[in-house]
Formats: sequence, structure tokens, C-alpha cells
Amino acid sequence: MLKHVGRIASTKRKVIVAYKVLPGEPDDCVVVTTENLEAGDHDTLIKLVESAAGQEAEDLATVMMRTQLSDGSNMLARFHQTGKMIKTKTANVEMIPNRNTTIMLNELNEVIAQQRGVTVADLALKDGQGNTVPVKGSNDPVLSAAQVAGGTAPADDGIITDEVLAKKFRSDADRLSKEAAELRRQAEELVPTKKKAANKKTAPSV
Repeated sequence: MLKHVGRIASTKRKVIVAYKVLPGEPDDCVVVTTENLEAGDHDTLIKLVESAAGQEAEDLATVMMRTQLSDGSNMLARFHQTGKMIKTKTANVEMIPNRNTTIMLNELNEVIAQQRGVTVADLALKDGQGNTVPVKGSNDPVLSAAQVAGGTAPADDGIITDEVLAKKFRSDADRLSKEAAELRRQAEELVPTKKKAANKKTAPSV
């Protein structure tokens, strides 16, 4: 089963769901239309969806922001700037995780919210502190949300600079280091590490 894959219910045109819920607009989502993508961009997007990172992401846009297209441009920024990302009602999108299963996105969001004991609005993109990311105006809701959540912003031309990548890598390294320390602590609680007994030297006889 694949997450993020859907189609517009009325036209059956395939889409990839970038944001399943918009901050402050729980009945709206953002999708990427795939039929008018260039072949290379289409292949890169599909590979991202099928990747481990893509399937682990709650909202695909969070990994789209860290993905470059073949020309070096940022995927999220490029798709937004070229009109490939469309805001629509969740009730208009039919999710198709496999050939035999379909569920409307608004219904899926309700199921996920019920399982987590939260509201659909609570499923909207969160920042690093767990706060819902506000939409910075209606003209550019996509990039505003992604920039806050990802902690980095694409350059004006849509290309991620070395400085931005370095900042992201350092942030990821710090996070992974903390996770590793926590895992070691949990492992020690389960089975403490056995320290090797020091070899005792026998005193020479006189």
C-alpha cells in the first residue's frame, strides 16, 4: 500500500497529496497534478513517494522540500511556482493506496484523527515544537508552511544553497545524536552492559 497517492474524484485524474490538511483549513488539502509534469520531474516525484522517507512522512511536502529535481531546483518550490500544486477540498480527493482500495481523503483524515484522539484540524503540519504552522496569507500557503516546518527555506530561485543544506545536515545530526543517546539509555535499562573484569596482576614472590 502506498501513502499520498490519489485522484480527483470527479475527473479521475491522478494526483499526489502533498498536504492532507492545511493549517487553519481542515477541509482543504494541496495536491500535485501528475499528468502535466515533465517526464523527469514525474519520475523523481514517484520515486520519492515510493521511497522509505516518502512513506514515513505524514505530509509528503516535508520531504519534497528536501528533494532536488534533475536541474538542481527544489521540488516543492518549483512545483508551486509552476502551478503544479493545487489547493482543493479533501472531499474532492479519492485516495487509492492500491488497486482494490479507495477512500475519500476527508474520510481518511477523520479516521486518522479518531485513532489519535485529536481533531482533523490537529493533523495539520506542525513545526519542530509541535505547534500548528499558521498560513502566511492565501497567496503562498504551501511554501510558508513548509519553510517553518522544515526549518529551512529555498533560495529565491528555488535552488537550495550549500549554506542551507549545511544547516539542515547539522540540525539532522544533532537530532540523530539525541535519538541515539536515548536509544542507548533505553538499552541500558533493559540489559545493562557487562563490564569486563580487570585482570588482576599477581604480586611477584620474594
